[in-house]
Amino acid sequence: MTTDPGAAAPVTVGIDIGTSSVKAIAATDDGTVVARARVAHPFRVPSPGRFEHDVDVAWRQGPRAALAAIEAEVPRDRIQGVSVAAMVPSLAAVDAAGQPLTVGLLYGDERGRAPGQSTGSPAETGELRNFARWLLEEAPGATGLWPAQAVANHALCGTAALDTSTAATAAPLFDFTGWDAALVEEIGARVEQFPRLVPTGWECGRVDGDGPALASGCIDAFAEQLVAGADHDGDVLVILGTTLIVWAVSPTPAEAPGYWTIPHTAAGKFLVGGPSNAGGLFCDWARRMIGDPVGGEVRPDRVPVWAPYPRGERAPLHDPDRRAVLADLDLTHDGAAVRRAAYEASGFVTRRILDAARTHGGVRPRRIVATGGGIRVPEWCQALADATGLPVECVAVPEGGALGSAWLARIAAGLEAPTAMTEGRRWARAGTTVEPDAVWVDAMAERYERFVELST
Repeated sequence: MTTDPGAAAPVTVGIDIGTSSVKAIAATDDGTVVARARVAHPFRVPSPGRFEHDVDVAWRQGPRAALAAIEAEVPRDRIQGVSVAAMVPSLAAVDAAGQPLTVGLLYGDERGRAPGQSTGSPAETGELRNFARWLLEEAPGATGLWPAQAVANHALCGTAALDTSTAATAAPLFDFTGWDAALVEEIGARVEQFPRLVPTGWECGRVDGDGPALASGCIDAFAEQLVAGADHDGDVLVILGTTLIVWAVSPTPAEAPGYWTIPHTAAGKFLVGGPSNAGGLFCDWARRMIGDPVGGEVRPDRVPVWAPYPRGERAPLHDPDRRAVLADLDLTHDGAAVRRAAYEASGFVTRRILDAARTHGGVRPRRIVATGGGIRVPEWCQALADATGLPVECVAVPEGGALGSAWLARIAAGLEAPTAMTEGRRWARAGTTVEPDAVWVDAMAERYERFVELST
């Protein structure tokens, strides 16, 4: 529960469907959070190459439960708009009522690979297109093929709408003007099986038909970026979520091999980087294996090295078959050292992205702006600072995906102009700052070289 200083002020609600939970934020016009909710849900890994959700639990019930929890603290008549973000890519087959006929396929699932494919970025492999092929084989009578955002929107307002930013991750099925009918037919589908497309930030319906305006939704990482405040040359946005996402702000559209370069919402700026599997999914897995370690203080020069890939790696390796390695382990190490090594690996992945952005784009990193649930883990933030040698400035609101969605809900509700998407930076608030420890920075330099060796 969050104290509300203006009990009558209108609010908007942002909802973020994550890998392990749905988060929701209610915010006033200046970005003050007046209520928040979290609804946990499981993800499933039935085999090493598969990664899926129960669609009804995570994509349909979860957003409704999160909104209901917000409404328990904030009367609905105060809520002017709602918007839903989610991870990408995702896809499920549904019936005419929006009920799931299959599991929900998530990023990196092997069913996104065509026969014979082993490596390649999602743009090269056509991950979502291959998801659609598999789903049609499982549910040939499906009415819809919907990503998580569209499923949630249908559950909230009865319309399976999808924002154009999320649709862009379905390229080449989406050609940036609409669904490509020829390519859709090529996989045995029909255009009408895909969601109705609505520009990002625009209204797509009303919650329950007569409630708050519902925005079309967006990508979770995009929502995070809108309100993080990492908008200047040398800023580095690091999202410490289930997936680790790193974006270095560049003044030029430099191309770094294995990574993406995309336009920033700040005029004239670009983002260089991409997602990695060395995020919370990896760190939590390592912690569960170790348990609650009992041992002495970890020495800077006595830490093993993880290649953090129990389910492959995304950028820059694009290798779903890569597996984890714990190297240089000896009898002087204990569980605490292995746990520190897991967080260091996440930091090393970030450093490798920054090295590539510096080498190929002339980016000069000056600070990390960290967001996501991982900023609540001091050990992770410290390892990130020590690995990169940069200060880590944590945002004040960890649920950045939900907060950015609440900003987009303002546009759908008519509280902001349609052109105000990039003005979400007004809501950026700084929390604590973690400085690198010089002793650890020096000790980790050699381990970073070992990490690069293990990760080639």
